[in-house]
Amino acid sequence: MTSSAIKPRVTSFAPQFLVDDLERSIAYYRKIGFTFGETWDGFYAIGYLDGHELHLKEAPRNEAERQRRRDDEHLDAAAGVDGIESFYEQCVANGAAIVKPLAPTAWGTKDFYIEDPDGNIISFGGRPATGL
Repeated sequence: MTSSAIKPRVTSFAPQFLVDDLERSIAYYRKIGFTFGETWDGFYAIGYLDGHELHLKEAPRNEAERQRRRDDEHLDAAAGVDGIESFYEQCVANGAAIVKPLAPTAWGTKDFYIEDPDGNIISFGGRPATGL
């Protein structure tokens, strides 16, 4: 058995979303602040935002499955945000598709959902600013 003095910890964890049109998806995620480098062979891209990654892969998904996920509010990813109100305002101003507006949760935070052009649903949540 091998032992190490370094305690293991996960240093990154990135969702991979399947998308129908890679360039369209890159343009969408740029609206909420992601930056992208060059694509790989025109089918794969990695977006960066505040030290986190989002992987996009051009590979069509089943429309019936997308609709079921939408109807049942199944998330494809969830993200924590400091300054949730400002981030929400930024997303709205930049044209992100809001499917659930910013609202208080039962556990003392606020969250909202967006949907990308391929039906991926992301929840953004965080502690509200004091006094709001």
